[in-house]
Amino acid sequence: MSVTQRVRLGVNIDHVATIRNARGGDHPDPVRAAEAAVAAGADGITAHLREDRRHITDADIDRLTAALTVPLNLEMAATADMLAIALRHRPHAACIVPERRAERTTEGGLDAAGQVDGLAPLVARLRDAGIRVSLFVAPDRRQIDAAVRLGAPVVELHTGPYSHATGPAVADETARLADAAAYGAAAGLEIHAGHGLTFVNGRPVAALPAVAELNIGHFLIGEAVFIGLAAAIRQMRECIDAARP
Repeated sequence: MSVTQRVRLGVNIDHVATIRNARGGDHPDPVRAAEAAVAAGADGITAHLREDRRHITDADIDRLTAALTVPLNLEMAATADMLAIALRHRPHAACIVPERRAERTTEGGLDAAGQVDGLAPLVARLRDAGIRVSLFVAPDRRQIDAAVRLGAPVVELHTGPYSHATGPAVADETARLADAAAYGAAAGLEIHAGHGLTFVNGRPVAALPAVAELNIGHFLIGEAVFIGLAAAIRQMRECIDAARP
């Protein structure tokens, strides 16, 4: 991938639903937020339908599928229930993520290397349905090799450790991301990245030559409290574009 190619921005609207669900009712509406995100420059929308439905609901997925004019990336656990939902809705992409009920957010990457046999039929069913499969994995060559074996065309690198790093660890985590991104791209995978990215730390990730897409949610929804959702997305778009002169 050329370093001058534009990095796509996927906006995750889960936490608009989190705010709505705190009070019940219909406001704020995550579908309205998705439409506003697209108008502000988002290239796609991501939504995680968790097994406990703590934020996005089945009805949200129904409405997003009907309303969106850009690709929908459905984040999902590797379960029969989620597979059935994905096959019913046929989103543009399905990103398989690890999921634990007690976690506040997705805390680590999928252990694709340790679950090849279990993941293989699920990945095959999604691919056969024309859904682009992504695996949310740590920036680790073993996990990338597993994605290749599984036939997933995309990996999303988990940037949580990078985002939380301080001092010398920042350079170490950046190097891990750079190595994994280059290794995956050389193996024929499309490389995405996300988790904990902001205006500041998102730019170095966007600058990595192999990265094609960033998926960002919590930070943008939080920043929208102060400057508005459209302004937050436009500023993130500017930061990402500045990383690719």
